[in-house]
Amino acid sequence: MADINTWRVACQDAGDGSGDAIIELPSELLERLGWVVGDELILERVESVLSLKLKPLPSEPTG
Repeated sequence: MADINTWRVACQDAGDGSGDAIIELPSELLERLGWVVGDELILERVESVLSLKLKPLPSEPTG
């Protein structure tokens, strides 16, 4: 079985009428994943679960 870590965060309304949400990611999570401010993420929804992944750079394989 894969080792799965789950983090729960609250979505906040962006407040600009766009319907967008702001999600603050805990610094511990960012450090664990090696993500930094400015990284581009991909948001996926599967059933009722949202998943974030680091968007690969154009030179990296997408598989």
